[in-house]
Amino acid sequence: MSLIENARVGFDYSILEEMEAGLELLGIEVKSLRAGQGSLKGSRVVARGGEAYLVGASIPAWQIANAPKSYNPERTRRLLLSKKEIARIASAEGEKGLTIVPIRVYNSGRKLKLSVAVARGKKKEDKRQTIRAREEKRRIERTLKTKY
Repeated sequence: MSLIENARVGFDYSILEEMEAGLELLGIEVKSLRAGQGSLKGSRVVARGGEAYLVGASIPAWQIANAPKSYNPERTRRLLLSKKEIARIASAEGEKGLTIVPIRVYNSGRKLKLSVAVARGKKKEDKRQTIRAREEKRRIERTLKTKY
């Protein structure tokens, strides 16, 4: 079950490879994510100095009144990955046309995990084709629903 999801990833990118990462969070962020607050819109993953970071994700404090004054909901969060996975992210980041995007945050037992994908941006024609396929699927489902 997803707690928060980046809905535009499937439309804007072709996903090549997907991996699971742990998140280094504060307690107020964990409670906030479990309540479904937060956004991955416009966020990405970067590799710097042998570590991977989630940049641009917005996770508000659980209770704003009780949050520290210096709390920044847009802060950079470290991802917990193996060295091999970090190396894969770093190499994909350097490759032309590839980007690393977060897909969703979900529960895995008591831990929160982030699904990360190495993706290639879709061109305008590919996006149009996706829309056409989605509309065609809806039309077929409507037709079948009315006949039976």
